Amino acid sequence: MRMKLDAAHSRFRDEVRQFLDTGVPLDLRDKCEAGKRPSKDDHVRWQRVLYEKGWMAPGWPVEHGGTGWTPLQRVIFDTELGATPAPPVIAFGVTMVAPVIIAFGSDAQKKKYLPRILKSEDWWCQGYSESEAGSDLASLKTRAMADGDHYIVNGSKTWTTYAQYADMMFFLVRTGGDGKKQDGISFLLMDMHQPGVTVHPIITMDGGDEINSVFFDNVRVPKANLIGEEGKGWTYAKYLLAHERTNIARVGLSTRLLAKLKRIAAEEQMKGRPLLDDPAFRARIAAVEIDLLALESAVVRAVSGDKTGKPPGPESSMLKIKGSLIQQDLTELLTEAVGAYALPYQPEWFEPGWNGEPVGPDYALGLASTYINWRKVSIYGGSNEIQRNIIAKQILGF
Repeated sequence: MRMKLDAAHSRFRDEVRQFLDTGVPLDLRDKCEAGKRPSKDDHVRWQRVLYEKGWMAPGWPVEHGGTGWTPLQRVIFDTELGATPAPPVIAFGVTMVAPVIIAFGSDAQKKKYLPRILKSEDWWCQGYSESEAGSDLASLKTRAMADGDHYIVNGSKTWTTYAQYADMMFFLVRTGGDGKKQDGISFLLMDMHQPGVTVHPIITMDGGDEINSVFFDNVRVPKANLIGEEGKGWTYAKYLLAHERTNIARVGLSTRLLAKLKRIAAEEQMKGRPLLDDPAFRARIAAVEIDLLALESAVVRAVSGDKTGKPPGPESSMLKIKGSLIQQDLTELLTEAVGAYALPYQPEWFEPGWNGEPVGPDYALGLASTYINWRKVSIYGGSNEIQRNIIAKQILGF
């Protein structure tokens, strides 16, 4: 982190770094450093280490298990955590649905779900997008019909990350039909282990299987699982998306990628000299680094509103746009730095115990997969085009 810190925050950063240096299990550190995909068990094991330390949910109120840190402390922690080779904390529970439950849920919902999220006892997924409702999310058609103390849900969701592992889903359904399309949408919580829920994997072009289509056939969801008021789901969805978009900034992860890029550029040769010595390539690295430093400052300003209970506003759209573009720029530069050795794709390399012969240097393995997979970063969480519309409307008044 390049921001100038006072003595207290410098000590806090040192404390975080010391914990991360020793707290991440060595096998997980090696796996993530190599660029291999963590398993569900890997994620849960690391998240429980954070829980035992009391650092699983820095953004939550203290009474629900939060740390009570200042906004700057939270930025320091997120940056150092992202810069550490460790499985990322799965956002769907702790930083997406939990803030909605805290802000709009009932006391019973808070008591039931928040402790289980903290302990990683429930794995959550998000049910927003549909085949005809992506960035135009208000066009969703999945419907919930009232039936006594339950809703009967029919429809489908797609691009549902980690649905194959999920115990719970938070999702948007249509419970009314009058007025504009944003009206009549409700926010429900659903047990994924019940009859009528079917998960079909979607294999991505990099060979990954993290996204899915989910189908609902007369699924019964208790009305006790309704968040807030019926028909007000669009309000809660926007609140959640603002938190998600702030999280997508990923300053720490980009910091780690930048350091990796510099190491590789120092190793790779161009005309008998390190690629890092090439003025044109070095200028491109410098441009991304400047953007990253500016993004870090913007994140501090954005999260500072939490002090007064103010949720993230349209500034989260700016963080989402710039953060996603920086991540894509870095994966592009990494791929270019390695050159032809980044092109071969060896899916067997991701399998545990593989000891085959790699094509090219070790640091080239996985770069093609990451580059391809991260084209989606500018789409999920609300496409960057939609974020620009939000900025134009809410900040510029267009």
